[in-house]
Amino acid sequence: MNKIVNSLTVIGLGLIGGSFALAVKNKFPNIRIYGVDQNPAHASKALEMNIIDEIKLTNDKEMLKSDVIILAIPVSAIQIVLSDLLSTISNETVVIDTGSTKGSICESVYQHPKRAQFVAAHPIAGTEYSGPEAAFPKLFEGKKNIICEFELCNDLAKKCATWLFETVGINNIFMDAENHDKHLAYVSHLSHISSFMLGLTVLNIEKDEKNILNLAGSGFASTVRLAKSSPEMWTPIFTQNKIHLSNALKEYILQLKAFEQELNSGNSKALSELMKKANEIKKVLD
Repeated sequence: MNKIVNSLTVIGLGLIGGSFALAVKNKFPNIRIYGVDQNPAHASKALEMNIIDEIKLTNDKEMLKSDVIILAIPVSAIQIVLSDLLSTISNETVVIDTGSTKGSICESVYQHPKRAQFVAAHPIAGTEYSGPEAAFPKLFEGKKNIICEFELCNDLAKKCATWLFETVGINNIFMDAENHDKHLAYVSHLSHISSFMLGLTVLNIEKDEKNILNLAGSGFASTVRLAKSSPEMWTPIFTQNKIHLSNALKEYILQLKAFEQELNSGNSKALSELMKKANEIKKVLD
């Protein structure tokens, strides 16, 4: 693959942003990578770890002329900075966001004069860890990436985005923003809430039963793993997608109540049938 980008700026030097920088650096070490982070310690750590080549500020002229700017910050921050960023970049700069919600972000710049230079993306990749130390170059390999409103992008934006995603090894899916937020409420956002609330439930019980966590096995560990995710990142995701997520929660609660009802009535056959029905998820995931 040929290099079509000479300079890249990553705003937000955590797991996602740092992993993009490392993946590009591994394939094209001559590309100049600038880093921006509101946390000076994160920026310094990213520089120390050779994730980036130089620390910049958000209003730095050299940064604003980068071929590509990646926004890897919380979705609430993306919505705040995106419009102003588009207004200040050069006409040859492409902005790509990585937010886990798309509707509000896309709507906020729908009529912006430089909307065509923006690519709304959501790489479905991550771990429960955060910060520059969590970044690694193979995070995106073989994973899915959802791109919304790609038809609104100009040829340069499409070319740069395609190059970036091919470079990091991610596979693209195209979807409108509304369907993105609806589907992700069920398959991503709801699972994080479930993990957070399971962790909270066990912690509340553990106050009285000190040994409960000593009995936790691999099933608990895998189920509650997402509860270690960053609240700073997930709170705005939940808030921005509250309508779809509220509907998902209502359906989830109905399923929990149905299970509770059969459990309390001692109906083992009904409990077994509910679990057998849930087993059908294997057909989708395998």
